[in-house]
Amino acid sequence: MKKRLIAPIALSTALIAATLPQGQALAVQPQELAGVQTNSVKQWNEIANVPLFVKEKHAVKRMAATSNDALNYLQEKKSTLNIKNPKASLKAKRVEKDDLGMTHVRFNQTKDGLPVEGAEVIVHYNKKNEITSVNASYHPSAESAELNTTPSLSSSKAVDKAKSAVKAPDKLTYAPTSDLVIYPFEGKDLLAYKVNVNFLGEAPGNWFVFIDAKTGEVVDQYNAIMHAEDIKTQTGTGIGVLGGHRLLHISQTKEPNQGTMFQLADYSHEGLDGIFTYDYSKNRIEMFKDKDAAFTSDFDRPAVDAHYNSEKVYDYYLNEHDRNSLDGEGMPIQSVVHYGENYNNAFWNGTYMVYGDGDGEFMIPLAAGLDVAAHEMTHGVTSNSANLQYRFQSGALNEAFSDIFSALIDDKNWELGEDIMAPAAKESGRESLRSLSNPSKYPVNAAYVPYGNGDGMYPSHMDEYYDLPRSLDNGGVHINSSIINHAAYLTAQDIGREKLGKIYYRALTTYLTSLSDFSDARQAIIQSAVDLYGEGSAEAVAAAGGLDSVGITE
Repeated sequence: MKKRLIAPIALSTALIAATLPQGQALAVQPQELAGVQTNSVKQWNEIANVPLFVKEKHAVKRMAATSNDALNYLQEKKSTLNIKNPKASLKAKRVEKDDLGMTHVRFNQTKDGLPVEGAEVIVHYNKKNEITSVNASYHPSAESAELNTTPSLSSSKAVDKAKSAVKAPDKLTYAPTSDLVIYPFEGKDLLAYKVNVNFLGEAPGNWFVFIDAKTGEVVDQYNAIMHAEDIKTQTGTGIGVLGGHRLLHISQTKEPNQGTMFQLADYSHEGLDGIFTYDYSKNRIEMFKDKDAAFTSDFDRPAVDAHYNSEKVYDYYLNEHDRNSLDGEGMPIQSVVHYGENYNNAFWNGTYMVYGDGDGEFMIPLAAGLDVAAHEMTHGVTSNSANLQYRFQSGALNEAFSDIFSALIDDKNWELGEDIMAPAAKESGRESLRSLSNPSKYPVNAAYVPYGNGDGMYPSHMDEYYDLPRSLDNGGVHINSSIINHAAYLTAQDIGREKLGKIYYRALTTYLTSLSDFSDARQAIIQSAVDLYGEGSAEAVAAAGGLDSVGITE
């Protein structure tokens, strides 16, 4: 018997009245078929960001693949890279060596020692310690700006302002964090506090709020919606939402006044902190448990699927990509079921997956879908790798990678969410949430139509791109993602799912940065194919061809 610690997730039990979250949520809502009205807000200024991908025609031999050597190289190439003083403005973040023997050195851009939000530079070495390429999202304006980096506002006051701005409840999931950063916004480089506020409730939030450290003004904000006991892991059984019989890894405990209990806690994987499934039906998180090792009641079924599917997704990333959990380091995989009332959605809140039970008409419990679990857990992989910012094109990439890996893990078709659609939705023609093979089979929200080409369908090509404001779908994160989805589908037709997964996983975890756009993704995907299969290989040609076919040509 092994002694383990079960750390229940602490969260708010307070509920607040507000709209549904704009975070990293999976599902289209029923009202999206009818249209909604939304107020416009200021657009985020992406012009200050300079995407960069420099590929050396001839690999540059270096002494060693280290952060110091990479920084010396950047200093030598500063005029080409348009970085005035790399040694003063870049701070080493980490050095990673991959299975191909390549080394990747990541730097954060800084100003007077403070990080410039979203700005990264990555130097790539081959296994001969030759530099082959550099890619980056860099803000030249921040490097040259005359900026006083001493705040007038305290961190605690910034947190208070952020909590007020997002109408956070009194009790939060985690204590808010506050970091002083340089924030390029609307043509200016501002000294700001980046405050993260996380909570559940009727309108769950994983908010990032930027507070001007001089004036206290809310500059910008977006929702990125992810006692010791003796515990023995054993095999249990359960029945899923759709009637499937599941073998589960569960744990047995002895609890005061309850005797022996069985809970959905899996400690069977070496190097993994565990797979845990929790219940939120009482507006608080509790470990999902029963007096029997067979979880077969109707109430149990969403938890059974969430627990079972979490293990399936974990196994995929471990076996296919040698990734141990969402962070690659064995972090616990946690799911929450029975969230909300008639809640037609699932989301990653920055730490764990949350599943609604659906309304029975548009959707059934969302935990039923293996592809839903794969989608949300891939948001966790993204959060712990490229950390693609959840709005506009970087957010669309974030959604696309979740969709693509959901279709690779649940590999019976190229649809997303077909197992969670309720009868009324199917009768209306909505058989899934999105389609990678034929995105335009479904209409977008009526409010989005004026921002596209007029057809009102999900786009398959850049000619159909929706130029949405941030107030609508965070600038099109669920809508424009279908262009990248379709590119991946087309590539897979030539090289198969397994190779597609290896290429796109490498692009996500090795080359993309938080502000990457579709053009950056093209460079990252093609370079990943070259790394894995060689220049001019069928795989590299197919990776480029899929992107060419959807109009992402540069």
